Amino acid sequence: MRFTRRELEAHRDAEVPDLLPTGPLRLLVVGINPGLWTAAVQTHFARPGNRFYPALLRAGVITEPVDAAAGMTAADRARFTAAGIGITNLVRRATARADELTADELRDGGSRLVRLVTARRPAVVAVAGVTAFRHAFGVPRARTGRQDAVPPGWPDGVQLWVVPNPSGLNAHDTVETLAAAYGEVARAAGVLPGAGGSPA
Repeated sequence: MRFTRRELEAHRDAEVPDLLPTGPLRLLVVGINPGLWTAAVQTHFARPGNRFYPALLRAGVITEPVDAAAGMTAADRARFTAAGIGITNLVRRATARADELTADELRDGGSRLVRLVTARRPAVVAVAGVTAFRHAFGVPRARTGRQDAVPPGWPDGVQLWVVPNPSGLNAHDTVETLAAAYGEVARAAGVLPGAGGSPA
């Protein structure tokens, strides 16, 4: 699938619905905001070159490849939600680049995330992107990994993690390092056998 620049620009400010299971939510992955390609195909982390799904596959979090650039299939979505995995974003509106977002949008997104987490009570929340996390929650020294300090109003018993951004623009990480980070949060959430226990 290919889009022209004009076709992609038509999706600026569009929203992509959260992907959430109707049953128990084990692991909630939080992106920064939808890119234009993501908005065009209505699938999170869909831009060609994004390593999110290849890293999940490498980690064993998913067992079937996802051609996100063409849009998730109904079967793809069903496998995610059956595993108790959800995806949302800090900011709902689509932009060409994350640096187009304002500080106020990121802070508002942090507050929205707290409300969503309070309502759904996932075992683990994993925010993909430390810079956006710092701005959203006012923690300029935050690092990747499990967060000891949580935002005001964060529900007890919900682990908060920051994981690397899977965007192809993030040159610091590879599919292998992303898989290690995503596997760690999946084990903490009980999606994979390990620290969080065996999946149900």
